[in-house]
Amino acid sequence: MEEIMRDHKRSKKGLQPQGQCRRRGIENPSKGGGSAENGGDEGFDPAAPPPFRISDIRAAIPAHCWVKNPWWSCSYVVKDVVIVLGLLAAAAYLDNWAFWPVYWFAQGTMFWALFVLGHDCGHGSFSDSTTLNNVMGHFLHSSILVPFHGWRISHRTHHQNHGHVENDESWVPLPEKIYKKLGYSTKFLRYKVPFPLFAYPIYLWYRSPGKSGSHFDPNSTLFKPSERKMVITSTTCWFVMLGFLLCASFFVGPLLVFKLYGIPYLIFVAWLDAVTYLHHHGHEKKLPWYRGEEWSYLRGGLTTVDRDYGLFNKIHHDIGTHVIHHLFPQIPHYHLVEAVSPSLSLSLLFLSLKLYSRDLY
Repeated sequence: MEEIMRDHKRSKKGLQPQGQCRRRGIENPSKGGGSAENGGDEGFDPAAPPPFRISDIRAAIPAHCWVKNPWWSCSYVVKDVVIVLGLLAAAAYLDNWAFWPVYWFAQGTMFWALFVLGHDCGHGSFSDSTTLNNVMGHFLHSSILVPFHGWRISHRTHHQNHGHVENDESWVPLPEKIYKKLGYSTKFLRYKVPFPLFAYPIYLWYRSPGKSGSHFDPNSTLFKPSERKMVITSTTCWFVMLGFLLCASFFVGPLLVFKLYGIPYLIFVAWLDAVTYLHHHGHEKKLPWYRGEEWSYLRGGLTTVDRDYGLFNKIHHDIGTHVIHHLFPQIPHYHLVEAVSPSLSLSLLFLSLKLYSRDLY
């Protein structure tokens, strides 16, 4: 094991990833006809496979980290819903402009927390019951205007193709020829800050630039024929929630609904877009994207990034512990941190995640 560690560290030595513009992939010549995007210099070959297998990582994770406790999962839902309702009641009662900004940020953050719990339902890590996962997923995601099955299926595609420059689902670097075909408004809204922070609702309706389909359309190429009824169910739930908001606007006024729900929804969308981007892109050092024979599930998963959100880590259910989640999405969120605990520092898991969670690969 120590020899593997030394070899792996030597393979990292001298890495200086190349920068690139947002839309252009830089190809590295490689064996096998594939290419790695955002690669490093001659001191590191991003096309070289990791010196270990995904089974080695799986074997290092404590057995109890795979156990899904539906009661424990539901307790997080109850806690978050109570907080959301408490904030809602406090804002409606106080109706004070000194409190509204605090409410907007806090409630938007809690909407994001609800999304993460629904995200567990989509992965099946909420419980072993498909029925419970689907019921809770629809309850959580419909409440924040996300079509559960439509999102779940495209998110599954994202996990199955993470790090693949052509087949991944979102925030993928665009080839220049596709970028040049985009309209001015699409370029402006997609690539000019702060507009990308609010791209998620547009993505749900139209997907990312260069891709076609809708998360609401059961006939979209996103879905198999066998999945169409599930998509119809989720789209129906989405419209029911929208109808509820419209009815609330009629009874209490659209301005109050916008303050109580609309602005927190925008904060939630900003959380979702920012976190998703941070987990799949570097900053000073760029992460590679793969295609062809160079891509593998393990290599793609190891190009995701862990992020520390400080006091928000527990509020949004440790979604920042992202590398292990991408490799093994069936692990419940409340076991993610333990799955990469420092107590495993002598294992291959700890070594690989500690190295790959940096923007080095």
